Amino acid sequence: MPNTFQTPEPIQEGDLLAAIDLGSNSYHMIIARYLLGQLRVVDRLRETVRMADGLDAKGGLSEQAQQRALACLARFGQRIRDLPDVRVRALATNTVRKLRDPRAFLVAAEAALGHPVEVVSGREEARLIYLGVAHAQPPKPGQRRLVIDIGGGSTEFIIGSSFLPIERESLQAGCIASTRRFFPDGKLSRKRWRDALNTIGAEFQSISSRYRALGWDEAVGSSGTHKAISEICQKMKLSKGAITAQALPQLRDALLQARHIDQIDLPGLSDDRRPIIAGGVLVLEAAFRALALEKLSVSKAAMREGILYDLLGRHGDNDMRDASVAALCQRYGIDTVQAARVEETVLRLFDQVAGPWQLEADDAQMLRWAARLHEIGLVISHNGYHTHGAYLLEHSDIAGFSRQEQQMLAALVRSHRRNVSRHAFEALPDRLLVTARRLSMLLRLAVLLHRSHEADPISQLELLVDEDSITLQLDPGYLSTRPLLQADLLGETQASASLGFRFHPGLD
Repeated sequence: MPNTFQTPEPIQEGDLLAAIDLGSNSYHMIIARYLLGQLRVVDRLRETVRMADGLDAKGGLSEQAQQRALACLARFGQRIRDLPDVRVRALATNTVRKLRDPRAFLVAAEAALGHPVEVVSGREEARLIYLGVAHAQPPKPGQRRLVIDIGGGSTEFIIGSSFLPIERESLQAGCIASTRRFFPDGKLSRKRWRDALNTIGAEFQSISSRYRALGWDEAVGSSGTHKAISEICQKMKLSKGAITAQALPQLRDALLQARHIDQIDLPGLSDDRRPIIAGGVLVLEAAFRALALEKLSVSKAAMREGILYDLLGRHGDNDMRDASVAALCQRYGIDTVQAARVEETVLRLFDQVAGPWQLEADDAQMLRWAARLHEIGLVISHNGYHTHGAYLLEHSDIAGFSRQEQQMLAALVRSHRRNVSRHAFEALPDRLLVTARRLSMLLRLAVLLHRSHEADPISQLELLVDEDSITLQLDPGYLSTRPLLQADLLGETQASASLGFRFHPGLD
């Protein structure tokens, strides 16, 4: 039986795609139309939200910052209200990662935007930044490029070649965070600056040796901080667009003459950027020192463009998640033959229930990856390997996956055998819970059917479902020669109840 739900519907000529970047300083949305194999931007929206300004040391978010964020998302949502979820991707970054209760904010954010909002790790953020810059300014063949993105709460450093990152890191030093950390009362002085520069420089030392050993042919700055500093340098006639090692100290000296952030008056500096420019210049000067930079050109692209191209790849033949899953299989020595058996069977089951259970192509993809990785925990221990596997999948840096996607993958692996923990799905947003339990049930059955690692195909396999009832039908002759399978199917009735299903194993 062919698997009809294995891959998402490809992007069609004329389709609109939208990418939203929920940054720590500003929110960006870019809308593009797919025409003649290319993405053509049709609209851009940007609002200063300064979310990191409302973050406290305990992970709380001020009411003012949250309201600014939700009001912005509501306006963005109005622009894309007619787009289906599969054509929209909204990603939250450093500040949401730091929240004590990110789920509470995400529920409100999704309601305001009208589309799902995901959180990405710092390293995944770095990958998307590089992807956006690389597509906007394709690097020369064979050359390496360093990309630096100074956000509100963190700074990403990426070395890549062509469209692929080689090294990527996210360090906790951004323009808002550094301004608040080192100049909390707004006062500026050379001593404060020197101490702050030494502190950030020490933190950047964690990557400097590795990055300098790899080397690069050109350095590019992405994000509003670099654009603002470049504009100031041009207005002060310190450079002609690029940011240089000679220009930065002069810019810093001019900035410190103000003695207070409110008094900073630099040519080309907007009122919007004034409260955080000190932290931005500070982080950039530390980066120049740590990496011995001489010159940094400025890109117009950033993470939002990377999200668009990544979204395009997800609906084509260039889904980064497939490559990441393949790499995990190789790294952890997974039995790919057994994984392929489970994958084929779980997709057969999926095809039979996708209609009544309202499952979609993205759900089939998640099942495919879970089937390939369900035995990943065996590298640690056979005892409770499903628990070990879930931990690896939830806490690893897996390129292409958001945190919610990793949590879904981990939940499926955690619940694919033995009793289902009541904590298995607690990390998932409420909107995914029903789907997660249904996918988990399908994976459990597929793994159970292949417990003996037999190569013989399952000729007759039918699954009948309604809202909370599942009936499995197998060839009686096939079942009669497999007493272990019969026992496992009988035992599954209790485990499936914890997922909310009444399971009928079809042994009558």
